[in-house]
Amino acid sequence: MSDAPAMTRYQLAEVGALLAEPARAAMLLALSDGTARPAGELARVAGVGAATASAHLKRLLDGGLLALHVQGRHRYYRLADDEVSAMLEALAMPRTRSAPPKTSADAAVRRARTCYRHLAGQLGVALCESLLARDYLEAASEGLRLLPAGARALTEAGLELEATGQLLRLHGRGCLDWTERRLHVGGPLGVAMTSAMLDAGWLRRAAQGRALVPSADGLRCLSSLGVRLDTPL
Repeated sequence: MSDAPAMTRYQLAEVGALLAEPARAAMLLALSDGTARPAGELARVAGVGAATASAHLKRLLDGGLLALHVQGRHRYYRLADDEVSAMLEALAMPRTRSAPPKTSADAAVRRARTCYRHLAGQLGVALCESLLARDYLEAASEGLRLLPAGARALTEAGLELEATGQLLRLHGRGCLDWTERRLHVGGPLGVAMTSAMLDAGWLRRAAQGRALVPSADGLRCLSSLGVRLDTPL
């Protein structure tokens, strides 16, 4: 997390008010996969008209939860940063132990999904824990850092050498996983690792939603890094 001043009670109340409106909550959840979307698409997701969606998006921008990307005549909205995504993940975490997801879609999201733009779910947690246990990943004062031995292991497992070299220059952070209640790798390092795994074909995005689907080759490569899951994918 950043070294920004602690939030005041009034700022916390304002964030709570932003999240308390179902249409705004729907928009934020739709963007939690790291995508940028136009207002019309977010209006459909939230089930509101264009004028109402515009008012909600302005409030979310003013509240610092969204950022705006302008490309020519087009305007796209995205989460302001991965700290907003981490907040949404933490708020989504059940406060009491509940029954496991019962639908196939819920099970897929729990096994592997995007949290903002990094790998989360059982697979993300298992990868983080394995890299830490093998001393491939270090919990440093500035966050999580991939060590040279980790970069070599990722290269030997099948990721591009150039990609693993870039990972050494990035820092990540432990992001509390809302379904597993353990940490996965977030921040710039987590985003870059996930992107490299997608490029290598270890993972692919599901047709809809945030779920990620590991390939058979990807599972073999992850297994070579010590990644083990309690339940099969």
